[in-house]
Amino acid sequence: MPQRRVSYDVLESPLGRSMLSNLNNKDAWAGLMLIAIGAAAMVLARNYGFGTALRMGPGFFPIVLGALLVLFGLAILLSGLRRPERIAATWSPRALVILPLALILFGLLMEHAGFVPAMLVLIVVSAAAGNEFRLVEMLLFALGLTALAVVVFVWGLGLPYPLLAGFD
Repeated sequence: MPQRRVSYDVLESPLGRSMLSNLNNKDAWAGLMLIAIGAAAMVLARNYGFGTALRMGPGFFPIVLGALLVLFGLAILLSGLRRPERIAATWSPRALVILPLALILFGLLMEHAGFVPAMLVLIVVSAAAGNEFRLVEMLLFALGLTALAVVVFVWGLGLPYPLLAGFD
């Protein structure tokens, strides 16, 4: 009995090949992610009062921001479908371990050490997840970014974070 060749007509068609190539298209995935986040923000804020541009309600910002995310997501998705660019990078197990660890350390240090140590540790430990970690550059960057965060969040917005634990 002769062997029959199983034909996957859909996958062998030009449309099927383009659908498979879009699974590895970074702009398509980025656009879909923005659309999903924007749509979720709009759905979650649907029961909040919208208000007007002069008297904004609690739903104004999430709905407008969600709509903008959906629009940008559509633009990125369409450009990705026109000019597909493949995802070149691989998953980094080191980053998958270090980045959540940095967030956990930030949360613990915010409570026990204060805003400044927590930010410094968050930035330096997060940078250690990358391949091009240089300690001196990262410490300078962490100091500058922490100073900026203190100015913006603690002094500018008046968020009640102690800069250092015990020095309120």
